[in-house]
Amino acid sequence: MKQLAQKSMLALLFMFLATFSNSVLAQKEKKQKDYYLIKVYHCKSSDQVNMVNDYLEKAYLPALHQHGCEKIGVFTRYDNDTATDKRVYVFIPNTSVKNLLLQDDVLLKDANMQKNGAVYLQAAYNMPPYQRIETIVLRAFKDHPLFALPKLTGPLTERIYELRSYEGSNETFYRQKVKMFNEGGEISIFKNLNFNAVFYAEVLSGCHMPDLMYMTTFNNMADRDAHWKAFGDSPAWKTLSALPEYQHTVSTANIYLLHPTGFSDF
Repeated sequence: MKQLAQKSMLALLFMFLATFSNSVLAQKEKKQKDYYLIKVYHCKSSDQVNMVNDYLEKAYLPALHQHGCEKIGVFTRYDNDTATDKRVYVFIPNTSVKNLLLQDDVLLKDANMQKNGAVYLQAAYNMPPYQRIETIVLRAFKDHPLFALPKLTGPLTERIYELRSYEGSNETFYRQKVKMFNEGGEISIFKNLNFNAVFYAEVLSGCHMPDLMYMTTFNNMADRDAHWKAFGDSPAWKTLSALPEYQHTVSTANIYLLHPTGFSDF
């Protein structure tokens, strides 16, 4: 009887430890979600774009790398040469939203960044390197919690990185669109069609709220067009997009076609 009681106690203890361990792991997995910062430099001339890129390449990215940020994306608009509002996009992932928001305070104290970025950081008031900087803070979707490096084979100079922003007319419609990506299976459709998505995320702070953003990638423009045709023709997408609960979930869709710079980490 004594041995039986001991075995029962051990069995109960094992069950408790297993349950506790699974609960801890579940909580850890639930909390493991990327945060992203997108900085958009709005420029009016190629000279400004060149000054921003020079600063990013020689000062800002090296400082970010030095402080533990390994994969930073830097992109320019596909039509930057002809656009009135020329843009440079910087994508920075982090597991901590606090670190993400405070990182520039740390970087500005970096002596090497101050030295290497002197032309940009000490630009005269009447010769600014940009018109304005737009900052967007995002949190990854639950069904795509971590950003992913694209698996592309084409030359870097030909690659197309497509950044999309979907605004909702109000929070209810916006939440339905987020649900459509996750529970609805829109992310799965993109994955099955090899869209090479970098991220899908909710915008926590930005100029166009409520808003979600995501980025897909392609070897070139022809590859991009072929993928979107396959998406539009997909039976799974046709079924999903016809569901009543997902109607009118996007009030404004903004599409930005981008090129990675030569010094971008991906």
